[in-house]
Amino acid sequence: MEFNKYVFDPYPLEVTMQRLANNLKCRRLEKKFSTKTLSEMSGVPASTIQHFELKHSISLESFVKLAKALGYSEEIIQLLAEPKYDTMEELLEINKNSLRKRGV
Repeated sequence: MEFNKYVFDPYPLEVTMQRLANNLKCRRLEKKFSTKTLSEMSGVPASTIQHFELKHSISLESFVKLAKALGYSEEIIQLLAEPKYDTMEELLEINKNSLRKRGV
């Protein structure tokens, strides 16, 4: 399988992680939750929340727990739910492979 080398991703990993951390912090503050409150609601240690907000690093499990505690279950479930394609050929290939159970 050939990968599309023309896809341009404008967000380096660090930028993506920083934006996720900033978004989470904004949602936390909008609800007037301290890190301690969010920790109690999510089961994620307050130190992990603080580390994520400052250093932008967290496990997927902890991130999902935090998102769910803030009311974003549906948005998390919808992430990657739909195929994404850049060309008609890629869409046809995606549709052809939609029932595959294994990679190449």
